[in-house]
Amino acid sequence: MKRDLISLRDLNKKEIIFLFKKTKELKKIFKKKKILNLLKGRIGVLIFEKPSLRTRVTFETALKQLGGDSIYLSPQDIQMGKRESIKDVAQNLSRWVDLIIVRTFSHNITKELKEYSAIPIINALDDYEHPCQALADYYTIWERESNIERIKLGFIGDGNNVCHSLMLGAKILGINMIVATPKNYEPDKEIIEFSKDKVILTNDPKEVVKECDYIYTDVWVSMGQENEKEKRIRDFQGFQINSELLKLAKKDYKIMHCLPAHRGEEITDEILDSKNSIVLDQAENRLHIQRTLILYLLNLIKFRSSIKK
Repeated sequence: MKRDLISLRDLNKKEIIFLFKKTKELKKIFKKKKILNLLKGRIGVLIFEKPSLRTRVTFETALKQLGGDSIYLSPQDIQMGKRESIKDVAQNLSRWVDLIIVRTFSHNITKELKEYSAIPIINALDDYEHPCQALADYYTIWERESNIERIKLGFIGDGNNVCHSLMLGAKILGINMIVATPKNYEPDKEIIEFSKDKVILTNDPKEVVKECDYIYTDVWVSMGQENEKEKRIRDFQGFQINSELLKLAKKDYKIMHCLPAHRGEEITDEILDSKNSIVLDQAENRLHIQRTLILYLLNLIKFRSSIKK
């Protein structure tokens, strides 16, 4: 049966923990610069309608480290939905390659690709979710914690796609989370309803800093929102992660950011580059978790819940 990752809800808790354990095993192997020919003769296509550093490099690297190959398609290459319908793109690619990795604007595009594709689809970001980022983030926390359910995660900023996937992950993994947004920037109501017993919403970032072990932020102005920049900068005043706000934090707090960061807006240089920051670990772990995910969706590793941590 074809498996996709469109939403974090495509995985259950046991599967996510299995992926974490398998990622830990494979990470040790690939740290030695080894290549496993598990994908020999297989090709993944990257359909990217948004610019990218981490997502493109980590997926292409993962495919090549596994012995496979990649094809990158920019917006100008296929003009999906304009020059050619999404249905036709999905059905044609299904005849040629083994995996589609899509980074787009509309969640409906991601879902339509899934509907018409005979091969696995990975949502590498759309405006509603960013499941690969959330998997890497929770893996980064899991590497550090003997019991991930004991920690409290805080998110300060826009209730955007990253926030959505983190909230879904909190619900699935059993983690308590506090989300602080300005008024009118709250997460989607459907995400709130799904995660309501694990996620608390507030409009006060101080509540997050006082209570949470891991403090996460993201840009205030995402791709496609550039015309709202001045308004958003005004509305998010008081939500910057800086040394003054963090005076209220626990001594051993950790700072998280999905990157790219708008330094001096949602977070200061001092905090982003501090010893408490684990943002580069998050970025590195995009590669490691996505490598495992590719193998899982291609049915090259089988789910086993008994792998030791």
